[in-house]
Amino acid sequence: MTSRLKETYKKEIITKLLAKLSLKNKNEVPKIIKVILNMGLGEDAADGKKLKSCVEDMSLIAGQRPVITKFKKSISNFKTRKGANAGVKVTLRSSKMYEFIDRLINIALPRVKDFRGLTSKCVDSSNNFSFGIKEHIIFPEVNFDKVDKIRGLDVTIVTSSNNKNATIELLKEFNFPINDKKN
Repeated sequence: MTSRLKETYKKEIITKLLAKLSLKNKNEVPKIIKVILNMGLGEDAADGKKLKSCVEDMSLIAGQRPVITKFKKSISNFKTRKGANAGVKVTLRSSKMYEFIDRLINIALPRVKDFRGLTSKCVDSSNNFSFGIKEHIIFPEVNFDKVDKIRGLDVTIVTSSNNKNATIELLKEFNFPINDKKN
């Protein structure tokens, strides 16, 4: 069974983007390749209990078990050791990716306190969209009573677009709340 958002992409969004971006072939239309979720733990990475709770929270949010990331170098100023735990990360593809994006747009982002939309400046040089979430408890899957500490979360949406404009248009068609107003 395919995701509701994937069906919408195939039936409606491709045709809209063909017209908006003045493309000739539907295979040229940008698409979302994968979504990467990352949670850095900082000082809590050494504590096994806190690491386990972060792994559980991230697996509830993503619907898939995360990988524990390690430091590549020892840096004395940051008090890190090579091979020590740094955080947890999940890469979502295909149907789980579309289901996560659907929950993110329709349920989680509206629950953010004083939310004014995502800025269009979040597109990097590879035309991927990255933003941070300050509280991981905005996802309804996470039980607020069992959370020991509120943590941040980085979300990177990897696209196949060729320019920044195409990435923004693609995400707007997926109903991402992107704010274009100049401050």
